[in-house]
Amino acid sequence: MEKVSLAEAIGKIRSEQSVFVHGGSATPRALLAELWKQSSRLVDVELIHLHTLEAVPTIDAGFRKSFKVTHLFVGANWRPHLDYDRIDYLPCFLSEIPNLFRSGIKPIDVALLHLSPPDEQGYCSLGTSVDVARAAFDAAKVVIAQINPKMPNVQGDGQIHQSEIDYWVEINESLPEAKTAELSEIEKKIGHHAASIIENGSCLQVGIGAVPDSVLAALSGHRHLGIHTELWSDGVLNLIRAGAVDNSKKVVHPGKTVSTFIMGSQNVYDYIGNNPSVICLGADYVNNPIVIASNPQVAAINSAVEIDLTGQICADSVGHRVISGVGGQMDFMRGAALSAGGKPIIVLSARTKRGESRIVSALKPGAGVVTTRAHVHWVVTEYGKVNLQGMSLHERAKALIQLSHPEDREKLEREWSNIHRG
Repeated sequence: MEKVSLAEAIGKIRSEQSVFVHGGSATPRALLAELWKQSSRLVDVELIHLHTLEAVPTIDAGFRKSFKVTHLFVGANWRPHLDYDRIDYLPCFLSEIPNLFRSGIKPIDVALLHLSPPDEQGYCSLGTSVDVARAAFDAAKVVIAQINPKMPNVQGDGQIHQSEIDYWVEINESLPEAKTAELSEIEKKIGHHAASIIENGSCLQVGIGAVPDSVLAALSGHRHLGIHTELWSDGVLNLIRAGAVDNSKKVVHPGKTVSTFIMGSQNVYDYIGNNPSVICLGADYVNNPIVIASNPQVAAINSAVEIDLTGQICADSVGHRVISGVGGQMDFMRGAALSAGGKPIIVLSARTKRGESRIVSALKPGAGVVTTRAHVHWVVTEYGKVNLQGMSLHERAKALIQLSHPEDREKLEREWSNIHRG
């Protein structure tokens, strides 16, 4: 392991190489800032990453000459810049991305990582984001790391010995925090309906955002909940501190809060550091439906952009415009369905902020189906909940119309009738 300056570290990157960038709250912002500075000497460097939290550089002709960007998940900061040419999106289940790297289907020349300082045995940690970063580290020919005392040492698959790092730079900066917003009355109603179908002792998968937060807030009175999830944040920490989560009923990693990555406030980062009850593992393991299904009573809580009257879920795009990614929704929806007493749950508001119905007779042209109608079970809006499992298409349409905004129901009934008549 050789300590170098930022300029020297990024100077190791050459034109036409593929570069993995650590994501989430582990985004190596110092390394990226230097990469943007050196862009004029580079041509056709491919950047591969999940969502990153750094400020996006100026996207001009010079940037497009220097870089290609392959998104495995599109964050809000990159959405306006997608052109499906130089800045593109690669759809893939999160559980399968590590194999893209390890198999060489998507080769990695250089990995830019954000690590905790080495412990007494010389091990650093990938900290808040193990997800696909562990596989990228395993596959990379060159590893460049920024080592930061503010990055918590998290137990699990993210342990990397300092001897396995080629070049490193020293930084000292706080991690970016994910802010929580005040819940609306609609979100609170959604949370109440979803919580009413989740039993004590359930094992939760839940994401980040207002609607997932509303479900977590409504679960504070539950007991013996477990966590085996792709991601967790402050909402889960609140449940742990309220005594609702103790991971005691889990079969896989009992007593442990399990995820692939973590984003939250500084309170979360303080809690997870050197905490033996928290482990971060690779996405190919955590998101494996067989592993997920091994825990009983898995409640997988996921959101949607829109759902059609047969149950098809669009979750990664608005029409042709990609706004996120396939992620782990299908991994957990299927895993929960196979779990003893499990419940795959889709939560969404009946309308968008613009007043458009999210329950539609047909998905927008170009909309991607992330979760098929055969995989969907529970659907929840502020107007109630329904289990579509075992329902015919006509029964599904009738049930979903009742979950839509009252002002949209007559139109949906008319559209479904026209579809039914052919």
